[in-house]
Amino acid sequence: MTYCLRIADMAETERPRERLLTYGAKTLSTAELIAILLGTGQGAGKLSAVGLGQLILQELGQHQREPLAVLRDVSAAELMQIDGIGPAKATSILAAVELSKRTFQSRPNDKTVIDSPAAAAAALSQDLMWQSTERFAVVLLDVKNRLLGTQVITVGSATETLAPPREIFREAIKHNATRLIIAHNHPSGNIEPSQTDIELTRQLLAGAKLLNIPLLDHLILGDGNFQSLREITTLWDECPQGE
Repeated sequence: MTYCLRIADMAETERPRERLLTYGAKTLSTAELIAILLGTGQGAGKLSAVGLGQLILQELGQHQREPLAVLRDVSAAELMQIDGIGPAKATSILAAVELSKRTFQSRPNDKTVIDSPAAAAAALSQDLMWQSTERFAVVLLDVKNRLLGTQVITVGSATETLAPPREIFREAIKHNATRLIIAHNHPSGNIEPSQTDIELTRQLLAGAKLLNIPLLDHLILGDGNFQSLREITTLWDECPQGE
């Protein structure tokens, strides 16, 4: 695909909008998604909208290894420093970024049944997903797994936080929760659990069993993704919770 070619001159099967409608948004590259927001490129003889999308990613990538991480917090002034990006194109990009943030950060209502890791991650996204420091939080549930609330327990540095079991179970007892899901974020975006994460989970499972407040899962969130330790470890088999 030639990115200096105008989109109107591309074969229909190669145009971003047509490809999105035919194959779905997930099949498009990031540059193609940006191209749909931009609508047009830099004019005759210059970059197409897709090429301009690539240029934006290249320019932002000079500041950080992952350009999408920069895009989340980029300003209109920074975007307009890129050749071909004026106020209209900059505001279109910023509006799309803000809308995606709000989609991720929307919370389920109280009493919503939290019946999957995805539902728990949605309840915690606003508190954990995009934070620049590590935070440890808890999802408080009733006996039917209905959401009673969420609570950030501790805030740490960019690389670590502490989660005293005493504080976690204190919140559960304080709010009359009968079940818990714990979670923390990795600001780096790497959602693989560390050995410390695994050992803490093992300790909390033992405490939860002793207090008869089942711990249903431990999630790690970061950079738009999440990981369920219950799904990828055998910790719950080692310490059954009597759910």
